[in-house]
Amino acid sequence: MDHLITTTSELADVCARLAQFPVITVDTEFLRESTYYPLLCVVQMASPREAVVIDALAEGIDLKPFFDLMSNEAVLKVFHAARQDIEIVFHLASIIPHPIFDTQVAAMVLGYGDSIAYDQLVERVTGHRPDKTHRFTDWSRRPLSKEQMHYAVSDVTHLRDVFARLDADLKKRGRNNWVSEEMEVLTSPRTYDFHPERAWERLKTRVRKPKELAILMEVAAWREQEAQSRDVPRSRVLKDDAVGDIVTHAPTSLEKLASLRSLPKGFDRSKWGGDIIAAVQRGLARDPHTLPKLEKPRNNSNGTAIVELLKVLLRMTSERHAVASKVIATVDDLEQIAANDQAEVAALHGWRRELFGEAALSLKHGKLALAIEKGRVVRVDRH
Repeated sequence: MDHLITTTSELADVCARLAQFPVITVDTEFLRESTYYPLLCVVQMASPREAVVIDALAEGIDLKPFFDLMSNEAVLKVFHAARQDIEIVFHLASIIPHPIFDTQVAAMVLGYGDSIAYDQLVERVTGHRPDKTHRFTDWSRRPLSKEQMHYAVSDVTHLRDVFARLDADLKKRGRNNWVSEEMEVLTSPRTYDFHPERAWERLKTRVRKPKELAILMEVAAWREQEAQSRDVPRSRVLKDDAVGDIVTHAPTSLEKLASLRSLPKGFDRSKWGGDIIAAVQRGLARDPHTLPKLEKPRNNSNGTAIVELLKVLLRMTSERHAVASKVIATVDDLEQIAANDQAEVAALHGWRRELFGEAALSLKHGKLALAIEKGRVVRVDRH
């Protein structure tokens, strides 16, 4: 049971056995504290017959059989919170595992709450309480301990039971295609293709003027490239709040840069100081017309009231259908729906539109009202 795979030939044999099953469970253990790209340390996989642990750091091991299995269309790969696992495979082999099933997404669609943690889901579905002691262990150290091996194996064996239960529940409620739609997004290369010029989208910095947006785009792109090329975390190059500071103050000289509080002392004198000034200047030189449109702050009081009502409708819908509200719509979606009937948001497409989007538009246009009856909020259709 607790056999560690350390050679390419053993890995090829195991992958050939697993490929005979329509469904396997997969998990990875990695380190990303000190690098830009996660370091893959261990891979666990299980079929209904066996569970294996692969030492991804074993000398001379070639992970190609594993990557081939990940792209084998005849085998469904089950993960929990798959995004980081997929990101690692994409970085190492330029492939995206497919087809996949993410138990975290399925759990949200089935009303287990927003982004439920793996151990909580296992406990709620199987009654087992997983051992969490090795979750934050150093998976790059060798040899792996017996306890680590046990933890790694139990991760994917519990996942088999969780998948079986969620899959049956989805079929019973007719929600399979809801999860399939989410899996398309999760397995789209665009989700994992981090072009430095799109790095600014990940930052929560508030920008109000086109000039600030242009600087943000240039500084974020520079930081991303620097982090990628040196393989260090973004925050090692420049912390997010420092990026925000640079965007607000737009320093065009090293003296001005030195006066920013959020930067480490002496930063202006480093090689990076000049790079940042150059990025700010590139930002200032950009033609504002070529920039993405800035969302106008929607400060009309009526809009705010509409969003508040939509939130009530969303909570009602979420409770009635036992679906996590976050999966149906985000607050940003609600703001966009309040401003525009044709907003390009997921909540106005597919199953979400049937469940919530249509009702949201009806509420906005007075065709549907919310009332309180016997202490509960109910929908009232107005024709």
